[in-house]
Amino acid sequence: MDKALVIVESPAKAKTINRYLGPGYIVLASMGHVRDLPKSKLGVDVEKDFEPQYVVIPERKKVVSELQAAAAGASEIILAADPDREGEAICWHLAALFEGLNKDIRRVMLHEITKAGIEQAIGHMGRLDKNMFDAQQTRRILDRLVGYKISPLLWKKVSRGLSAGRVQSIAVLLICVREKEIKAFVPEEYWTIFARLAASNPPPFRASLTKIDGKKAKIGDGASAAAVTADLQAAEFILDKIKVREKKKTPPPPYITSTLQQDAYQRLHYPVKRTMSIAQKLYEGMPIGEKGPVGLITYMRTDSVRIAPEAQAWARAYIEQAYSHKHLPAHPPVYKNKSQAQDAHEAIRPTSPDLTPEAVKPFLKREELSLYQLIWNRFLASQMSPAAIEETEFEIAAGRYRLSVKGEVLKFAGYLALYPNRENGEKETLPAAKEGEKLTLLGLEPKQNFTQPPARYTEGTLVKELEAQGIGRPSTYAPIIATIQNRVYVVKDDGKFVPTELGMFVTDWLVRNFPDIMEVKFTAEMEEELDRISEGELDWHKALREFYDKLEKDLLAGAKIESVKASGIPIDGACPKCGKPIVLKGGKYGQFKACTGYPDCDFKESMVKKEVTPLDEKCPTCGSQLVQRRGRFGLFVACSNYPTCKYVKKEQTDTGIACPNGCGGTILKRKTRRGRFFYGCSSFPKCRFATWDEPVPQPCPKCAKPFILRKTTKKDGTYLHCLDETCGWRDPAKPEPGPKPEPASKKEKAAEEGAV
Repeated sequence: MDKALVIVESPAKAKTINRYLGPGYIVLASMGHVRDLPKSKLGVDVEKDFEPQYVVIPERKKVVSELQAAAAGASEIILAADPDREGEAICWHLAALFEGLNKDIRRVMLHEITKAGIEQAIGHMGRLDKNMFDAQQTRRILDRLVGYKISPLLWKKVSRGLSAGRVQSIAVLLICVREKEIKAFVPEEYWTIFARLAASNPPPFRASLTKIDGKKAKIGDGASAAAVTADLQAAEFILDKIKVREKKKTPPPPYITSTLQQDAYQRLHYPVKRTMSIAQKLYEGMPIGEKGPVGLITYMRTDSVRIAPEAQAWARAYIEQAYSHKHLPAHPPVYKNKSQAQDAHEAIRPTSPDLTPEAVKPFLKREELSLYQLIWNRFLASQMSPAAIEETEFEIAAGRYRLSVKGEVLKFAGYLALYPNRENGEKETLPAAKEGEKLTLLGLEPKQNFTQPPARYTEGTLVKELEAQGIGRPSTYAPIIATIQNRVYVVKDDGKFVPTELGMFVTDWLVRNFPDIMEVKFTAEMEEELDRISEGELDWHKALREFYDKLEKDLLAGAKIESVKASGIPIDGACPKCGKPIVLKGGKYGQFKACTGYPDCDFKESMVKKEVTPLDEKCPTCGSQLVQRRGRFGLFVACSNYPTCKYVKKEQTDTGIACPNGCGGTILKRKTRRGRFFYGCSSFPKCRFATWDEPVPQPCPKCAKPFILRKTTKKDGTYLHCLDETCGWRDPAKPEPGPKPEPASKKEKAAEEGAV
């Protein structure tokens, strides 16, 4: 094969890239990571400088065999996984598997999957970045050490099924600390007083009491408020000062991952996981009419607010045409990153001025269009002129009291024409008045208030706090939030995170017994060290040694921890059957509440989360909303009108491969009623193409059919063959069976699930 082999992570990404590359390339997908630490054991030799022991992921063995076969005959190998540490790790593991098969291995960074972006990347191919790989490898080993060292201790001392994670546990800690602040909060009474006033010209307005005898007004009870109200009732109100000043509101920078997640939650009410899933599709490519699959946005996992000069150029041209020359600043704005390490990528932005939200609207689902519109507006707004605002403030004298009121007039909208601020309340409209003018009192409005406790975290505010504290990175926020809910350490109440009794107990237990690992500052410093490793400023072995020394010290002390496993975790509340205290215990199916009076009382209540997530889809049977539910066998999509309507959406995945019958459909991976997978055309029943064999997006070397099939039988094992029986091509090569993994203990299996 004299063609170059390009390897990406997903079939959707491969399909989009394949459109832009010529016939000299073959694009295949690795389906994500291909190697990892073994699940059956720690997989890290602590005594030999933390040497990792990588193995091929069992589910990827077929893919790896296919990629190795393609690599052996390729003219060169181009690794094009995502342009971040995770993508770099995928590329390094692929390169290791190709050792001895092909020496010509190159690396490309695809910041946007467009024709121009791909051509530029191919024209500037480089080599693998060892520093970036070392940083990601360090993160993986850190998480493995915590998951495999602390989680078994939790199983032994507290309850089965529990887990600890280097970052996940800190996220739960933040939520628990906030909950304790809320419970310990003692509200304090205070009063505010507003005066409704009128000048010689309309309209009337409200001014708030701000000072008493030159000091900040503090009214703590109703009696004091009544006394002040009586004084004001008899006072003369004079407009003492009028302050008028011009203000400029500068536009926000373009989105980075965390700000996109926060804004999508606040404006669109999308959970973080949903936001990242939609953004991934927009990045990898969406079918836009005759254009085919097109990448609509740049890479969506980024900490950088930098914008490429060519993108700024087309944005300025678009703004001038769509708005006016006044909406353009004299020079393109420059936004600064928090650190140099975050400048590897651009900010999240649209890839082309031609792909306006109106132009792509017919081809996107509602949620895809909403997120794309948000990214489009934010990017263009970041390149527009500031808004000009005239602020007027009245300062009013009333004897020993001072009142004030502010009003704003928008003189020039600037970026607000496209991206309005989300501010609570409205500004007062003030009348034309003169200093020294006597004002007429229309009424007084004393109001009793109480100080409020800090608010619980939502997904948006938790991401903001994690970012502010330096905990985790953009790619980790979604799995962190998913893990802490799946482990029932926290639940959502009206969209806000509330720690469960289990979450509070486990967090307190971890803080008490692993104070170093559970320190927010220490975790943030580890993230900074990972940045330094990626920049080549710190040796990854040294960083791991410092971390492990602290972990080992805590583990030695943890051996003496008293066990509560037999008695259960004490929690508030009484048994609804007999009134005795209840405890939390771990069982085969997860955590549950149980009565301490067992076996005399058999009360049990599962704490396993029963998810019901509304989807933006309608039931094809009755038109009701579809929902995602969690059943005994995992997540599934069904009608919300159950049991009246028993529609269940069949599991299917689009392979991105065109149907060989030329009907315009694509081949879907589907499941029969009995659970067996097959591959059929998306245009069914119009087109009835179907096969049990897995399609592989690689042309037949004999007849050049667009794809081949992978077949597995007991007699012949797994092999590749042409979908055209008249061609008869068959690949005789068979993948060698990998080594059997060592049996994993129950504790070790669960420990890996907890590391994030």
